[in-house]
Amino acid sequence: MMLSQTAEYALRTVAFVAGQGDQPVRIDEMAAALGIPRNYLSKTLHALTRAGVTASVSGRGGGFALAVPPYRLTLARLIGVFHDEEEPGRCLLGDRPCTGDLPCPAHQRWSQLHLAHEHALRSTTIADLLGP
Repeated sequence: MMLSQTAEYALRTVAFVAGQGDQPVRIDEMAAALGIPRNYLSKTLHALTRAGVTASVSGRGGGFALAVPPYRLTLARLIGVFHDEEEPGRCLLGDRPCTGDLPCPAHQRWSQLHLAHEHALRSTTIADLLGP
């Protein structure tokens, strides 16, 4: 699965915020550091906040912080805010039905790749990406 630009920005933003520890980070600081347009970043952060991934901290020294510890925040949860689940039964080779009972020629291999990809997203956390 290719990441949408919004999901990529979200991943970069969350990694940046996680790298700041418990300190809230202002949007202007993130936008400048990450090279993301401020308005786009603002919309992305608000979507992450609605999903419970980030928290908005008001007042002096406010900004955005993670609402979930980096070691518990999986890539699947983060990316899932911006991606709908793939349409079940959609054929890789076209718009025909494709199931285990009526597989297309690519069905078995594609299913294996899809399962491996999903496992990687569910088992990788932001902390994993940031390293020790």
